[in-house]
Amino acid sequence: MISNLEQTHGLSTIDLFKLSLRVFRTKPLRTFLTITGMSFGIGTVLFLISLGYGLQYVLIGKLVSTEDSLITLEALYPSETDLNIVQDDLKMIADLPQTAEISPVAEFTGEIKNQDVTGLIMIKIVRANYFRLSGQMPDVGTDFKEAEPAVILSASALKLTGLYDAFLAFREKSLGQKFPFKIFYQSEGKIEVEETKTKEPLTLKGVITDELQPPFALIPEEFLDKKPPFYKKVLVKAKDINSVESLRDKLLEKGFLISARIDLVNQATKVMGIITTVLGVFGVTALIVAAVGMFNTMVVSFLERIFEVGIIKSLGATDTDVRNLFLMESFVMGFSGGVGGVALGMGVGELANLALNILASRLGGKPFDIFITPLWFIGLIIASSSLIGLVAGFWPARRASYLSPKEAFIRK
Repeated sequence: MISNLEQTHGLSTIDLFKLSLRVFRTKPLRTFLTITGMSFGIGTVLFLISLGYGLQYVLIGKLVSTEDSLITLEALYPSETDLNIVQDDLKMIADLPQTAEISPVAEFTGEIKNQDVTGLIMIKIVRANYFRLSGQMPDVGTDFKEAEPAVILSASALKLTGLYDAFLAFREKSLGQKFPFKIFYQSEGKIEVEETKTKEPLTLKGVITDELQPPFALIPEEFLDKKPPFYKKVLVKAKDINSVESLRDKLLEKGFLISARIDLVNQATKVMGIITTVLGVFGVTALIVAAVGMFNTMVVSFLERIFEVGIIKSLGATDTDVRNLFLMESFVMGFSGGVGGVALGMGVGELANLALNILASRLGGKPFDIFITPLWFIGLIIASSSLIGLVAGFWPARRASYLSPKEAFIRK
């Protein structure tokens, strides 16, 4: 190394890197504690930001399970108007230039029967495209397709049939049971009831496992003896995302109340953005504490190595060499802290995901990840930790570069 200084009057990047590793041998405990402190700070930031992203992903995933549901509007008449959606309304909505497709939904009281057990439930009469436009999918099983004699039941409706315990035990294997249905067509405020039934028993195709929802069944319209006399609401898909606003305006002009999933998504994104920012502030606070600890380590390292700096300069090292040596040491520690923090934060997050998935499976729910780390954020956080290392080492490096050999020997 001495001959290298004499020949080139400067240290190469490789020389600086090799010399910076000496701190791991000469001061192993201090270096380990400094890097560990940085790792905990970086890991805290990563953990909290991953939680924010995971919550946002889970929430929006619940709101938008299909792409079409994002540009679909839900239209219905206000309850105080006593108006129902009829075939003329459906034709008018379908003929709007902004409309791509519609899916009317009728809701009536009905009966579900399993052998000698009969239960009173809410019957939702839909078309096959309802699932794609609404974004509501069965938690177990699949939705039904066009011209398929199938039914989707809620967990509460399944309880009425006496098959819920068997479903909990076998889940997908319990699908395939056939149920006949009877539907009672009745207008609000009227006494007359018109009965109809399904043309054939419908095969259980899927189950919505949310036990908080009331008992209901989703059945296809084409398998009823009589079509519904009116509908409660209609799902209207816009031709594209740019047509959503104009379609909403058209429907509002016709007197409909409008609910748009894209509004919920935008509001959820804003709320989760605020939550993620707050979590990030807490994480950055921990990172600042770790950065202060690293700065303290570099200052102490400089004070302990004043005599060493004098020797290096006496052997021909330039001010730039000394400055770069201290900066390289702080960079290596910052980078190591970043890598350790990423490993720590992601490791704890994965353990938390594993624990939540095990708990969800035991409770009969679907597995999900609540800690999600974007790849770009991993790169950003490692680069940030390296930059923090450079910033923490700047002042000691600058002081060391200005130190003359004579002053170093006198101080020693």
